[in-house]
Amino acid sequence: MRRQRKWAAVALALLLPLGAVSAKAQDAAGQGMGRGQFAGMQRVMGTITAISGPQVTIKTPDGAVYQVATTDNTRVMRGRGNPAKLADLKAGDGLMAMGNLDAPNKTLHAAMLMTIDPDQMKRMEEAQKEMAANMGKTLIAGRVTAIDMDNATMTVERPDGVSQTIGFDENTSFHRGNAAMMMRGSGVTGLATGGGNGSSAAASAPTGESITLADIKVGDRVGGPGAVKSGRFVAKELTVMTPGNGRRRSTDTKDGTAPGTSETGTADGGKPQPAPQSPK
Repeated sequence: MRRQRKWAAVALALLLPLGAVSAKAQDAAGQGMGRGQFAGMQRVMGTITAISGPQVTIKTPDGAVYQVATTDNTRVMRGRGNPAKLADLKAGDGLMAMGNLDAPNKTLHAAMLMTIDPDQMKRMEEAQKEMAANMGKTLIAGRVTAIDMDNATMTVERPDGVSQTIGFDENTSFHRGNAAMMMRGSGVTGLATGGGNGSSAAASAPTGESITLADIKVGDRVGGPGAVKSGRFVAKELTVMTPGNGRRRSTDTKDGTAPGTSETGTADGGKPQPAPQSPK
């Protein structure tokens, strides 16, 4: 179960760009370290190329370089749940930084840093490349921006920023589940196996709750395999990411967010905290 949760988190990270993103931080960083506290923050993920005092330089898989500014209040974690210090980090480490992003200056003011195992980082990078090649062809992933029930189509804003209209047919199945389910049957092989037996968490994910197209709402994050037919991507399976990292959506509020959860389903018990700014 622990391995499955770990790779489900990796799968979810793959549904977003590995560089700087503005999506809510419902991902591996939320596992075991207070999801609510860091929900709503932006992140940069990549490999450390240099550390100079309180500033860390990160190169993302797409080649972009970001500066990560830290303070004494920045939380540093090595792997999952192991406290560390900035001095413990070194060039070559995989790193995810969370906080407030100054996009024009490619600088992130970090509230938390979390190292990523080099092998895991490599697998994530490989899977991201596969996803980029397959996106819109054999795989769809992203946030729903429009639904046309009359024509059985949906517009999805993909992780690469492309807005794509997809279709469904009588063979499409709809589910509500976790990130690993989203990746099942996607053809992306970069996800690591749990125990070397050749089966990834995505491949062994449970069926999940069966739903219909009418149950999907604008703002939901969806993903699944499919194929291009007559010039349009038609989903074979479409999985809606379950709010709360696996908990079923409860009664919706006006904005489509379940009570007691943030937009990404993290508990509201710990509201997003502002990231510390670098001292002037």
